[in-house]
Amino acid sequence: MPPGPGPGASASGDGLARRRRRRWVHRGALAVGAVAVAAAGAGWAVYAKLSANITPDEAAAAELARYERERPTALVRGAQNILLIGSDTRAGDGNQQYGRDLGSERSDTTILLHLAADRRSATAVSLPRDLMVDIPGCLRADGTRSEPVFAMFNHAFQVGGSACTIRTVEKLTDVRIDHHMVVDFSGFKEMVDAVDGVQVCLREPINDKAARLKLPAGRVTLDGEQALGYVRARKSLGDGSDTERMERQQLFLGALVNKVQSSDVLLNPVKLYPVLDAATSSLTTDPELASLRGLYQLVRGLRDIPAAHVQFLTVPRESYVYDANRDQLVEPEAEKLFARLRADLSVAVTQDTSRELPGTSRAIPGEGSQGDRENGPSPAPTFHGNTAAEHACE
Repeated sequence: MPPGPGPGASASGDGLARRRRRRWVHRGALAVGAVAVAAAGAGWAVYAKLSANITPDEAAAAELARYERERPTALVRGAQNILLIGSDTRAGDGNQQYGRDLGSERSDTTILLHLAADRRSATAVSLPRDLMVDIPGCLRADGTRSEPVFAMFNHAFQVGGSACTIRTVEKLTDVRIDHHMVVDFSGFKEMVDAVDGVQVCLREPINDKAARLKLPAGRVTLDGEQALGYVRARKSLGDGSDTERMERQQLFLGALVNKVQSSDVLLNPVKLYPVLDAATSSLTTDPELASLRGLYQLVRGLRDIPAAHVQFLTVPRESYVYDANRDQLVEPEAEKLFARLRADLSVAVTQDTSRELPGTSRAIPGEGSQGDRENGPSPAPTFHGNTAAEHACE
């Protein structure tokens, strides 16, 4: 029989095995740690890049602080009012192809977005660029100050940028603006492309040379360039009015909301990153929103709002009495709308124009929020508009 192992051989072999296992565990832990650090570093790099994309509007914040005493007071805690400004600037990458007017930046589209305190509804109110309003004296880009003037609404942005536009809206509505966002042509296109286009329904084919737009009738998925032409076209579509253009913008935004909510974009990091990158790349906001954290705090309360509770409408307006090419508010309907936004009360919209006169609103019995009914027989006034759940051809 061959001799067996010596008395210390087993202990020595076990010790060697244990030391080897410890080395592998240690190396495995280091590897896992390295992967975790790399992932954290990558995550931080992504966060930093997206946050750096956003331009903080420090100048507007300083100007608004200067006039804090004259600004409206927020009446309902938790409710938020965000002013969305689409700029027609030709400065910046991708914008020069839409014209050469580099010294005359105006607000091409302005929407007052009201988010209910309970985050169960959102109301987007379009403000016509041709609306005749009182514009306060504002700080110009060259450091001088303009004189107060009664002029078209989009003149405010041209004179004093976002701060002047916010002060004009607050003066017009007595609604406190909590945040603002400014996006240019390029940013809008990139956002649409990032969600792989947005589907709209066209009753008639479109051939608009000025907007570089040629589309067939029926359901069409628009890419970024087509979408920009679609929401900006005016003279060759419908009756050529700015009112119809705003309604077309509202329907498109509703379709965009539907696209984001109905797909898995918000739950899929691979799909979410390009959307966030596009959304932030051409965005200027108030300093509080000028980070990914700030935007997330705002957006997270919106993801569960049903599309039927995301409403779009245009402020009640009519032709200006002294110039048919300009607009003026219809009263008291406009004030009814502003009052409900201030008080965070429900607003109803309908596409059925037979239930109201153009540019006006009327209460419809039996409608209104539960809170309205509990506080008395005061149903929500109904305005001409649509929801994100509705489509133009349905």
